[in-house]
Amino acid sequence: MPASGQTPQLPKSTPPPCRSQDADGSRNTVHSLAKGFRILEAFGPDHDEMTLSEIAALAGLDPGTTHRMLKTLVELGYIDRIPDSRRFRLSLKVLDLGFHAIAHRELRSLARPALRTLVNDTSEAASLGVLSGAEVLYIERVRAGVTRLGVDIRIGTTVPVHQSIIGHCILAFLPEAELTTLAILPQRQTFVTRRPIEWADIGPSLAEIRRMGYALRDSTLSDGLRILAVPVRDADGLAIGAISVAAPVGRSTEDEFLNLALAPAQVAARNIARAMEASGSIGVSP
Repeated sequence: MPASGQTPQLPKSTPPPCRSQDADGSRNTVHSLAKGFRILEAFGPDHDEMTLSEIAALAGLDPGTTHRMLKTLVELGYIDRIPDSRRFRLSLKVLDLGFHAIAHRELRSLARPALRTLVNDTSEAASLGVLSGAEVLYIERVRAGVTRLGVDIRIGTTVPVHQSIIGHCILAFLPEAELTTLAILPQRQTFVTRRPIEWADIGPSLAEIRRMGYALRDSTLSDGLRILAVPVRDADGLAIGAISVAAPVGRSTEDEFLNLALAPAQVAARNIARAMEASGSIGVSP
């Protein structure tokens, strides 16, 4: 590591400073975000602790920009300022991003065969969602053929947990203390629901889902869509996620849809839980 006050040589892989537009002419790049990542990427085995000037040199940024970016990253918890020092280092929070990505990729791989079987059995679209903060994160989705359902749910879509049917199915099988905590967590309104639901109003819905073992509702995200959701539960009976089957309301009655999809959805949920248990991810409920 260079001595304090000396400017390290820029590595050959250091990207050039951000310009007003991308090399391909695109104006969609958020340059401040790109600069923030360049600061994070400046750290490495040979540069684990650095001063502001050292970071600026490695990131190819001016000191003023580096100061603002460092201040923001410290406030967000991704960089630590070493006490009684002018040096900075990455925090352990950065590791969380990688761990979450690895965990979700593994869960997607485990869930995909079960969801494909469910779609084959029902000829309807199926999804898997997990809790991410106070939101449902959709981490796998299998469509039935090329049919579109009028709702733009994709892998990576997040919806406030209390405003989605799949979210209610997860909440119904969580401890009361956790529900209290989730209710006060900040949420990003990344998906506009057609029929907004307030936290204070979900109690009866959760009680019914808990009693029935599944949720069957009209979608809150799209008109004319019916959702059946079943929890994926661990050995203690707590929900670690939920799967949903979506079908147009006009295609069948509620009873017909339930008779078609409930048993296959329950099998899929058990198979996902068992696959996770076998991988060491959880202990499964019998």
